[in-house]
Amino acid sequence: MMPRLALIPLIATILFASSAVAATATTITGAARISDGDTITVKGTKIRLNGIDAPETDQVCIDTAEKTYACGIAARDALVRLVHDRMVTCTGSETDRYDRRIMTCFVGEMDINAAMVAGGWALAFRRYSDIYVGEEQIARTKQAGLWSGAFIAPWDWRHRGPQTEILGALSVPIIAQQHLLPQPVASAIPTTGCQIKGNISRNGNRIYHVPGQKDYDKTKITEGKGERWFCTEDEAQAAGWRRARN
Repeated sequence: MMPRLALIPLIATILFASSAVAATATTITGAARISDGDTITVKGTKIRLNGIDAPETDQVCIDTAEKTYACGIAARDALVRLVHDRMVTCTGSETDRYDRRIMTCFVGEMDINAAMVAGGWALAFRRYSDIYVGEEQIARTKQAGLWSGAFIAPWDWRHRGPQTEILGALSVPIIAQQHLLPQPVASAIPTTGCQIKGNISRNGNRIYHVPGQKDYDKTKITEGKGERWFCTEDEAQAAGWRRARN
């Protein structure tokens, strides 16, 4: 019989091996359905692109002509162009609180996570990773994508208020605060043309209403509270919201 003390290194080795297996990255390859600038679905698996944060689909920014535009839609379209109906291969081992896989995705040899940041249509998500900080610095220097005008970081847009920082080109227009920061009045008409209402209940539940539902017309969206508009149900679900029962 093996001495009890001799078993300790053996047990440690087995536990380490088990944890290594649990942390092994999963690889998924297939056609991608694109929800927004950082969320896709491949073979039924919802994937959040690792290390980046792109504008929400209801987000507006200011362009070089100092006019507002739907930059969340522009970011989504930029990702569509990068993928261009080609097969996507994604690798990762983590899952977020919305049950999305956190993955790095490639089209051929192109890292599309990096390409979105380098093109100025997403930011390095420093809260979780600094892997794409270099690409962001390049995009900012070139004033590419979002950096050509004025915008709010996606993580700030979700909870924006009067003191929210506005980013962008070297000269941010003075109209930026008026157009990008929330007004205290509930919004009856979406600025991007998206019609699905993302409401937050008193209990903090995130629920969306689609046109035609019983409570749709009486539901008002107050963006200053974090409520928002969605273009499709897929986008709402990808952001962690559920469909209203009424």
